[in-house]
Amino acid sequence: MGDIAVSLLLIAALFLILGSGVWIGLALSGVAWIGMQLFSARPAGDAMAVTIWGSASSWTLTALPLFVWMGEILFRTRLSQDMFRGLAPWMQRLPGRLLHVNVAGCTLFAAVSGSSAATCATIGKMSLPELARRGYPDGISIGSLAGAGTLGLLIPPSIIMIVYGVSADVSISQLFIAGVIPGLMLALLFSGYIALWALRHPEQVPPADAPMTLRQKLHESRHLIPVVVLIAAVLGSIYSGIATATEAAAIGVLGSLVISAVQGSLSWQTFKDSLLGGTRLYCMIALILAGAAFLTLSMGYIGLPRHLAEFIGSLGLSQWQLIAVLMVFYIVLGCFLDGISMVVLTMGVIMPTVTAAGIDPLWFGIFIVLVVEMAQITPPVGFNLFVLQGMTRRDIGWIARVTLPFFFVMVLAVALVYTFPGLVTWLPRQMLG
Repeated sequence: MGDIAVSLLLIAALFLILGSGVWIGLALSGVAWIGMQLFSARPAGDAMAVTIWGSASSWTLTALPLFVWMGEILFRTRLSQDMFRGLAPWMQRLPGRLLHVNVAGCTLFAAVSGSSAATCATIGKMSLPELARRGYPDGISIGSLAGAGTLGLLIPPSIIMIVYGVSADVSISQLFIAGVIPGLMLALLFSGYIALWALRHPEQVPPADAPMTLRQKLHESRHLIPVVVLIAAVLGSIYSGIATATEAAAIGVLGSLVISAVQGSLSWQTFKDSLLGGTRLYCMIALILAGAAFLTLSMGYIGLPRHLAEFIGSLGLSQWQLIAVLMVFYIVLGCFLDGISMVVLTMGVIMPTVTAAGIDPLWFGIFIVLVVEMAQITPPVGFNLFVLQGMTRRDIGWIARVTLPFFFVMVLAVALVYTFPGLVTWLPRQMLG
């Protein structure tokens, strides 16, 4: 059976299982089992048990539930309201007003977490209830959060940059520095789209608060101090080398508990609610991760990613054609695999083609992170879409639809990075020579 026929069969199976109302993680596992059982020699049951256990017991993933719990604690303190009180006076004049808090919050938190799902879940827990309370439309609130949440992969520290650096033999410190300017550029593009949306739909934006003097704005900004202190503690512990990302997540949980206690909002009930809320959200994410890990293994045994990558390498394309085809390839692959798996399964085959085409491996690393970000908001396996579905209980098709404009903003970001490669390569050259 040809690769295209196998791909179509597995796509049909995934849509059929998802359409029948089965949980997403179980649907992914089911498709993986079908693939292994029909198209590989390895026993599917044994492979499933080993893969799901390996996924569930990964130490690297420990940071994710901790950051999710941190978000739950902060959600139940006054911190979310304080963040809005501190930022609101400065954003009232911008078209779209407080919708920019999603982008600003995700940009700040991305520098802490390194995970798209953790960024999306943590900022969403704080911002979505507050935006809804103030009367902002759900569509643009959730869409902008799904888009901005992907900054967790691009702004360092980033797990996927480490995976790419190891796979492609590129300096990880250079990759981290190279991600800074494209990350900030993408955040500005997201804010630019929100401003354009607000100018086109002024009737949907709630009225501005009463105008303030500069002194009043600075006085209101004191509410940001707990947020800044918490981010400084988490970021400082990572960049000073005192803590790993997982240990920094634990520092974040401890810091959020201390802030909650100081504000007087920490009680046994709020502690229990935050722990149960974080556990529920992470269990949903972990089940999807386990299903994605098994699907990745299944795809690896069938050989689909490798065969597709070899096919692209045999086409003899020019540099810009190769980049365009690879962008489509990774977006399609992102419909079925998580970002790290996409990089691991394809780098060995793709890198010789990329190098032969004269493409800088450092630039290509940032390009890969950008297209993997796009895959995070591409149905049916867009991870940020699942996280938001679990948080908002909205239909995944509706979430994908309101997120689509931010997908096209990312396409624009890829075009800019291709047209002006210095956006990626300039800063590493200045800092590391």
